[in-house]
Amino acid sequence: MKNVEIRTSIELMKGWIFTDRNGTDTKVDLPHTWNAKDGQDGGNDYYRGTCHYRTVFRKPAFDPETQRVYLEFQGVNATADVELNGQSVMHHDGGYSTFRGDITDLLDDENTLKVAVDNSVNNRVYPQKADFTFYGGIYRDVLLRIVPKEHFELDYYGGEGVKITPTVEGKDGVIRVESYHHTDNAQVAVTLLDADGKEAAKGSGTDILLRIPGVHLWDGVEDPYMYTASVTLKRGEQILDNVCIPFGVRTFKVDPKKGFFLNGRPYPLHGVSRHQDRKGIGNALTKEHHREDMELIREIGANTIRLAHYQHDQYFYDLCDQYGMIVWAEIPYISEHMPEGRDNTLSQMKELIVQNYNHPSIVTWGLSNEITISTKDKRDMLDNHHQLNDLCHKMDPTRPTTLACYAMCGPFNKVAHLSDLVSWNLYLGWYVPGLFLNDWWISFFHLVYPKRCLGYSEYGCEGMPNLHSSHPRRGDHTEEYQSIYHEFMLKCFERHPYMWSTHVWNMFDFAADARNQGGEPGMNHKGLMTFDRKIKKDSFYIYKAYWSKEPFVHLCGSRYVDRPETTTEVKIYSNQKHVALYANGKLVGEKDGDKVFTFDVPLDGEVKLEAVSGECRDKCVIRHTDTPNPAYKLKKSSGKSENWV
Repeated sequence: MKNVEIRTSIELMKGWIFTDRNGTDTKVDLPHTWNAKDGQDGGNDYYRGTCHYRTVFRKPAFDPETQRVYLEFQGVNATADVELNGQSVMHHDGGYSTFRGDITDLLDDENTLKVAVDNSVNNRVYPQKADFTFYGGIYRDVLLRIVPKEHFELDYYGGEGVKITPTVEGKDGVIRVESYHHTDNAQVAVTLLDADGKEAAKGSGTDILLRIPGVHLWDGVEDPYMYTASVTLKRGEQILDNVCIPFGVRTFKVDPKKGFFLNGRPYPLHGVSRHQDRKGIGNALTKEHHREDMELIREIGANTIRLAHYQHDQYFYDLCDQYGMIVWAEIPYISEHMPEGRDNTLSQMKELIVQNYNHPSIVTWGLSNEITISTKDKRDMLDNHHQLNDLCHKMDPTRPTTLACYAMCGPFNKVAHLSDLVSWNLYLGWYVPGLFLNDWWISFFHLVYPKRCLGYSEYGCEGMPNLHSSHPRRGDHTEEYQSIYHEFMLKCFERHPYMWSTHVWNMFDFAADARNQGGEPGMNHKGLMTFDRKIKKDSFYIYKAYWSKEPFVHLCGSRYVDRPETTTEVKIYSNQKHVALYANGKLVGEKDGDKVFTFDVPLDGEVKLEAVSGECRDKCVIRHTDTPNPAYKLKKSSGKSENWV
C-alpha cells in the first residue's frame, strides 16, 4: 500500500514585495532576511525591528464542500502578524517553528497576503540575548496546503496529527501509532511499510500497537534504516485523509559510568554543533545549503549534532534521520531568563516536541543554554525550568531532557541538576589559560556526581585561516593554535570515556553581531570551516583523522606560506598508520603513528611539500622569508579575544 495522494501543496515563494524600515519596496523571492548583510558585519546598522512582506496569489483549485486550505509558514523570525484580504489570520511568537491557519473562508479569486515580521528587542519572545545574530524575515518555506475537509489534526502546535512511538521487545518492534482528528463515525487504518515499500504490519484504531517481527533497527550512521507509517482516515470504504510518516525503531540509554548506548551497545557520541546561517544569505537557506552542511558534517565522521540554539528546518531533521545522526534538539531559551517570556518558552517547547516527535535521530530535548549568564530572578528561572522539564516528560516520556551550562554556572549550581542529562559549555584553554583544566574539571564533576551523566555541549577556540604562527599561543586566533587546542581536546575525551556526548563549537563560523574579533567584526570564528563553507581549516582534518574511515592525508599549514625560520615543523593529519613526507621531491622521512605526524623540514627558498600514505596524497608550497609576514598576525585594534559577554 502506498500513500494516497489526496493532499496537495502549493509553494508561495516567488514574487513578494518587501518593505524595509524606510518604507522602500523591493521585489524578493523567499526565503529572505533583511539582515543578510548588516547582521554579519558587526556594524551599527544592524536592524532589529519590523518590516513587511506582501504578495498576491490566485485562489487555488479546490472544492469548498470537501476540502480546506491552510496557509503554512515554516519559519518567520521572530514575531509574525498575518493578514489575508484585510482580515487578521494569525499571530505567532517564535522564529524557528512551523505555524499554520485555515484560510478557506477568507479566500477570494485574487488574494492579497500581508505579513508583518518583527525581530525587535522585547522581553517576552526568545531569544533576546545570545552570541548569534537574530535575523529578521520570512526565511523558510510558505505553503498553501489543500487537505480534505475531514482530516488529521493540523491545528495543534504545527504538527501533522500522528504520533509514532517505537519500542523493541526481543527481536520485534512494537509500534504505537496515535492519530488525532475531529471526524465523526470515522475509522483509522494504519499500514507500516519497510524501506522497500512492502507491508510490515497493519491494523486499525486511533491508538494502536503493531508488531514488526524481526524488526530492522535504525542503527546510527552505519545503518539508519527507516520505515513508513501510512495512516488513513476512512468512513466505510471512503478514504477521507491519508498521511505518511517516516520513522525508525531504536533503543538508547545513557549511563553515567559508560556513556551513550544505541540498540544495546556502547555508542560514544562525538560530533558538532551547527548554526543555520551562511555568509551573504543569513538564515535564508535552501535545501541545497542544508544538504551541503550535512555532507560536510558526514565527511569528518561525526555521529551526533547539537542543533543549536533553536528549532531547525524540518528538512535538516529529515537529513539527520536519513544519515543516522544522533540529535540534541533545543529551544532558544538562552542567556537570560525573562519573567515575561515564560509562556513563550512553553509554547516553543510544545512546538519543538509536537513537530519533531517522530524523528528517530532526536534523543534529547534541550531545556536551555547558558541561562545563568545574566539572570536576575533565579527563583523564577528555576521554576520555569522545572515546568519545562515536567512538560517534556509529560509530552514525551521516551526521551530524557538536557541543558547546557555556562562555565561560571559551577558544578554545584541547582541549574546543573534540573534535567535528566547535563552538558557544559567550557572553553578552558581559550578564554582562560590551561588546557589541562579540562581533565581536572571533568574528573572533579564525575567524582562528586558519579551518578550524573556529563557531556560537553560546547568547546572550541577561534581560528582564522589568514592568521598564522610558528609559535602559536592562546588568544592569537591562528589556525595553528586552533589545531593544537583540538588535538588536546580529542585526547582529553579519550581519557574520560564515560562522557555521554561531546559537541564541537562549532562546525561552521557564524554571524554574531555583538562580536569584534579576529579582524572580522560581527563573526564567531570557532568553526572548523569558514562561514561561506569554502575553507576547511586544519582543525577540520584532526577530527576527520579521529572519526572518519575514509583514507586521507592532510598537510597542515598550507596557508602558512611565508615562514621566517630556517627549519620549520610540518604537521600531517591522517587516519592512516604510516605516512611519508617529501620536500622538493626528496624524502624527508617516514613515520608510523596515530593521527598526528610531525617532521622538521629545512627551509631554503621555496619548498614543495607532498604527504603520502598509500594512494592518499596532499601537496602544498611554503617558503623561507627573512622577516615574518605581518599579515599573519592579529592586529591589536581588531578586538579582544574575550567572550561576547
